[in-house]
Amino acid sequence: MTHVVTEQCVHCKFAECVTYCPVACFREAGTFLVIDPEECIDCGNCVEACPADAIYPEDELPPELAPALEWNARLATELPLATTRVEPLPDGEQWQGRPGKWDTLPVEQAPSVSCP
Repeated sequence: MTHVVTEQCVHCKFAECVTYCPVACFREAGTFLVIDPEECIDCGNCVEACPADAIYPEDELPPELAPALEWNARLATELPLATTRVEPLPDGEQWQGRPGKWDTLPVEQAPSVSCP
């Protein structure tokens, strides 16, 4: 099992999760993070650290956020490793809690499966 970053991270990227992760499983895009399912050790530290409530254990992922599984797995192979020096986005708090953030991403960064 893995943990999964969901669309709540998009345009927020607070990144506390990266500093609490004991392994290198986070990958960084310009406006969000994803978790590499091959590297995640399922410790759960990131869930507690995320102020945007954007991370779920795979088996607790709400059905409407199911596209996040594919999204994390695919982008983890394409994005660079996130370091402990990730800076949160300056307007992240304004985006926190907004729905439909996957729709704001470029096609190549959006989930490739249908979102409900």
